Amino acid sequence: MKATLQPGLVAETSFNIDRERTIDFMGDAARVYATPMLVRDIEVACRNLLLEHLDAGEDSVGTRVEIDHIGATLLGMAVTLKVRIAEVAGRAVIFEVEGADAVEPIVRGRHARFVVDVAKTGQRLAAKAEKARQAGAK
Repeated sequence: MKATLQPGLVAETSFNIDRERTIDFMGDAARVYATPMLVRDIEVACRNLLLEHLDAGEDSVGTRVEIDHIGATLLGMAVTLKVRIAEVAGRAVIFEVEGADAVEPIVRGRHARFVVDVAKTGQRLAAKAEKARQAGAK
């Protein structure tokens, strides 16, 4: 991790809510931003901010998501997510998250990520896959 990884860093990302990001179970008139897709977009926004401050061979994984999805965003509307690093404790990084569409706030919360060494993580996962294979798991 670079010395630049400090609390207070902020990033904003904006995008339109496309069909892939919406729920489909209440019909086309109620196609709104799906919470699982919102979580994915928050994770991506936080990871992208972190990548600017990580060394080669490092990345991050999500470890906790706490959000209140407080507003429905319609298909086609623009959303802006703002993520801010609130805490850095060793390799653990906590973000504060907020987001809005053109009409209202839609999300607030926190997201935790952990900085990992990509090669070591790959080795650990390969070892787990081997244990699972030996145990007969799929």
